[in-house]
Amino acid sequence: MPLTRRAVLQASAVGAALHQAGPAFAQTPAGVLVVAKQISDLTSVDPGESFEWSGAEICGNVYQKLVTTPNNDPARLTGELAESWAVSDDSRRFTFRMKDGPRFASGKPVTAEDAAWSLQRAVILNKSPAFIINQFGFTRDNVAERIRATDPRTLVLETAEPTAPSFLLFCLSAVVGSVIEKAAAMGNARGDDLGNAWLKANTAGSGPYMLRAWRANESIVMEANPHATEAPATRRVIIRHVADPSVQLLGLQRGDFDIVRNLGAEQIRQVSEDSRYRLHAQRRASVMYLSLSQKVQAFARPEVRQAIKMAVDYEGIRRNIVPTTYAINQSFLPQGLPGALADTPFRQDLAAARALMAKAGLAEGFEASFDFTAEAPFMDIAQAIQANLAQIGIRLRMNPGDSRQVVSRTRARQHEIALVQWGSDYFDPNTNAEAFLINTDNGEDARNKTLAWRASWPIPELSARTLAARKETDAAKRTAMYEELQRESQRESPFVMLFQLIENSVTRAAVTGLDTGPMSDRYRYRGVVKA
Repeated sequence: MPLTRRAVLQASAVGAALHQAGPAFAQTPAGVLVVAKQISDLTSVDPGESFEWSGAEICGNVYQKLVTTPNNDPARLTGELAESWAVSDDSRRFTFRMKDGPRFASGKPVTAEDAAWSLQRAVILNKSPAFIINQFGFTRDNVAERIRATDPRTLVLETAEPTAPSFLLFCLSAVVGSVIEKAAAMGNARGDDLGNAWLKANTAGSGPYMLRAWRANESIVMEANPHATEAPATRRVIIRHVADPSVQLLGLQRGDFDIVRNLGAEQIRQVSEDSRYRLHAQRRASVMYLSLSQKVQAFARPEVRQAIKMAVDYEGIRRNIVPTTYAINQSFLPQGLPGALADTPFRQDLAAARALMAKAGLAEGFEASFDFTAEAPFMDIAQAIQANLAQIGIRLRMNPGDSRQVVSRTRARQHEIALVQWGSDYFDPNTNAEAFLINTDNGEDARNKTLAWRASWPIPELSARTLAARKETDAAKRTAMYEELQRESQRESPFVMLFQLIENSVTRAAVTGLDTGPMSDRYRYRGVVKA
C-alpha cells in the first residue's frame, strides 16, 4: 500500500523508539507485547472518572469488579470478585459475598470494605460515569448507609426502589464499578479528592496487570500484577500511540508491533489475505445513526421520517464504504446487548419513500443542513446519504466539522440532521433505551438531556414505558418490553439507525489468546501468548 513520506518518517521514529526499549519483535522476550493504537483520547485511568475508550481498556486490565460478563457470552453475568449474591423479596436489598483470595497489586487482600468504598467514592466524586451508580438512588448524603460492608467478605447495597437484578448487576460490571484499594488511594489523597489526582495516572487494582507508566499521546506500559489470582501469560504490555493507520501497518510488517488496532478497510483486506497475520473482528456496543431534529417542521412529520429510513442505501454504503468496519444495525440496541433485535426491516425503496413524501405534502422536497464529522468514514457515508436523500427531493447542505463540533451542535440542539455515533455506557438495554426514548422535559433547561431531548422529540408515553421496562424485575417480561420499544422506535422515532461498529485487531500469526469484547474494558490481554 503506498505510503506518504511523512508516514515513512513516522514509522522510522516509532521503530527507533521501540528499539530503544528493546530489540525488534523477532528478538524481543516472549513476555513483552507491543500494541499500536490511537490513544489520544486517554485523559484518566481513575475508574471513578475515566469515560473514554482507551481509559476503559486500561481499567479493564488492571481492575476487577464485583461481577463481569464473559466475551463469548456477554449477556451472561458471572462473579469476578463476588462469589455469590442474593436479592431481597422486594428487589431493593442486594447482598454480595466476596471471594476469599483476590489480592491487590500491593499484596493486600480485597475486602468488602474496599468494594463499598469504591462505589461510595464514585457517588461522592460525581464525575462523568457516576450516573451509572447514582440512578439507583444513591447520593452523597445517603451512600455510606446504603452501600456498606457488614463484615470483611459481605457487601450490602440498598436501592431506593425495587430494581431489576440484571439492571443493577450490569451497571456494576461497568468501569465505574471497579474495586480500588482504599488504603492505596487514600494514602495518596490530596485534600478531599479521595485519591483522584493520583489515580489519574496510577492504579490500585487486583486485575492481571498494573499500570507502570503512561505518557500522554505517546505510550502506556502495563506490568503483570505479581499477586493476580490468575497470572497473565504476558508479563508486560506496551501500547504505543500511533495515529496513522499506514504507520501501524508498516510497523506490523516490519515486526515492530505485535497487534495493530486502527487499520482501514483496504489495509484490513490486505492483511486478511496474508497468512502471516490474523484478523480479530469484534462487534462493539456502538451505533451510528442520523438524528432528525423535530424543530424542523418537515422532520416532525412521521411520513418524512419513514421516507428517509426507506431512502438510505444501507447495503450499498456498507459494501462500498465500510465493508469490514461496520455492520448494518437498525435498532437502538447494538447486537450483543440483551434484548437487541437482529432484524433489519429497512431496505432502499425509493418509490415507497417518494410516496410517503407526497403523502406528507412534500413531493417537491425541501432543504436541510447536514452536520457530520469531516473524516473517514463519516464524510464518505455523509456524501452517500446526501445522494440517497436527493433522490426523494431532500436537498442537504453539507456542514462538515470535527467530532467535537458535531457533538457540541447536537448537544445544543443546533442541528437539523446530523450523522453521529453513540457508545453504550454499560451492558444493560436501559443504557440505550434511556438515551433514545426518554424525554420527559423538552424545555431548554431540562435536567435530563438525552438523545431524544437533543432531537427535540417530546415523548411522555414512550418515556413512561421505558422507565417501566427499567423497573421490571421479571427478566422475560423485561426483554419483551425492550423488544417492543425497539420496534416502536423503528416505526416512529426521528433516529435513522444505520450501523454498528466492528473493531478490527490484527496480530502476527504467532500471537494467540487475544480476547476482545463488545466494550472497551472487555479488551483483555491476560491470555495473550507470543510463540
